Amino acid sequence: MGDGPAVRVGTGYDSHRFDPERPLVLGGVHFPDSPGLAGHSDGDAVAHAVIDAVLGAACLGDIGSHFPPDVEAWRGADSMELLEKAVALVHGAGWRVGNVDVVVVCERPRIGPRAPEMRVALAGRLGVEAGGVSVKGKSNEGMGWIGREEGLAVHAVAALVVGQTGPQPRRSE
Repeated sequence: MGDGPAVRVGTGYDSHRFDPERPLVLGGVHFPDSPGLAGHSDGDAVAHAVIDAVLGAACLGDIGSHFPPDVEAWRGADSMELLEKAVALVHGAGWRVGNVDVVVVCERPRIGPRAPEMRVALAGRLGVEAGGVSVKGKSNEGMGWIGREEGLAVHAVAALVVGQTGPQPRRSE
């Protein structure tokens, strides 16, 4: 870390096409009445965007450099477990997550009613209180590939602060 700033900010983005053959998981929350997302792992675009945001803030690369899509070990992987691994890397570099802000851009499913569950699930893996995670859903107003309901996109911002104090990520069951 050196003599750099005591706070760092990173951004993340992910998008996936819908795949009706897969379950939909966003931010660790299952959406049973919606088609899933195509992807090498479980396709959790929220977790993927947050991973990129926290890794980017710590200048530790991106999701693909740590969990490459051409590595069979990551096929079908639980993206929330990958998020835990990313947070462990961030802690190893002397940082901890301060807060995360997520925007899911889609026509469906509706994110707002499930946002509190997503906040709790993400907070547990990030090692912060639920109040340190914001999740919002936004429509694309029927425009483009998102408006045609071909898939969804996610934007995330993470702030990291110096030090290892505070709650630690919840370990996988």
